[in-house]
Amino acid sequence: MKIIDGTNAVLGRLASYSAKQALLGEEIVILNCEKVIITGNRQDIRETFEAKRRRIGSGQKGPKHSRLAHLIVKRAIRGMLSHRSGRGKEAFRRIRCYEGVPEELKDAKKIVGNKEKKAKFIHVEEITK
Repeated sequence: MKIIDGTNAVLGRLASYSAKQALLGEEIVILNCEKVIITGNRQDIRETFEAKRRRIGSGQKGPKHSRLAHLIVKRAIRGMLSHRSGRGKEAFRRIRCYEGVPEELKDAKKIVGNKEKKAKFIHVEEITK
């Protein structure tokens, strides 16, 4: 099992790494999903996210874009897997995302994401408000 701390990790890079490891058969746990960053212009990111949120049809139809930080990260990972086929579906089931750190994982050894911050970025928790 690989435990990844998402603090200041770039969303796309974190998602691609997690997807590749899950396809190789690893169990992936991502902590602190609310502190993951999305690079780019703040206003553009927020507008794009809100446009996706408004596009939902009735309660039965999708696509559904959640406002919860751990589900935003999980959906980004899903986009890098073929989640409708057998192998991708199994890999997607091996991925767990959490906001904060659960009690059972407090003392576990963690892989730390990229600590180098870009000039333009926004945290996932800022678009979930």
